Amino acid sequence: MEVLIEYLARGFLVMLSISMPCVLVAAAIGLVVGILQAVTQVQEQTIAAAPKILAVFLVIIIGGVGFIRILSNLFTDGMSLAFNIVPKNDTYVLASDYYKYTSPFANEMKDRFQNQDDINQLMKNPGKIPYIDNQQKMKYLRSPRTPMPRPNFVETNQILGR
Repeated sequence: MEVLIEYLARGFLVMLSISMPCVLVAAAIGLVVGILQAVTQVQEQTIAAAPKILAVFLVIIIGGVGFIRILSNLFTDGMSLAFNIVPKNDTYVLASDYYKYTSPFANEMKDRFQNQDDINQLMKNPGKIPYIDNQQKMKYLRSPRTPMPRPNFVETNQILGR
C-alpha cells in the first residue's frame, strides 16, 4: 500500500513541477504589467492578457521536451509498478481460484432453474430454453412502462404543421 501512496505523491510532484514554471511566469508578467499600468495610469484589462499568453506559450515550448520526459518517466514507473511489483505482492492480488468457489449473484438467481432437476440436462440440450413453467412461455405480459405523455405545445404545433 505504501508503494501506491508514494506513486500518488510522486504524481502530484510531477504535476506541480510541470505547472509551476507556467504559473510563476504568468504571475511575474502580471506583476510587471500591473506596475507599468499603475505608473502610466492606463487601466486596460486586455493589456495584461497578451504578454501572459505569449510568455506561457514560450515556457511550454522551451520546457516541453523536459515536461514530456518527466511525464514519460512517471508513466514508465507506473507501468513497472503495475506489472512487476503489484502482481508479486500477495496483499494486492486475489488468489487465482478466487471465483471458482464464489458465486456473486447467488441470491438474485436462486429460482432460475426451479423446475430442472439436473443441470446436466441443460448442458446436453443447449438449444432448449429453460422456463419455470409452460404457461410462462406462452403468456403475453404488458409493458411496465407508463402510457406516453401528451405532447407539449411546441410538439403539438410541429405535429399539426402550424
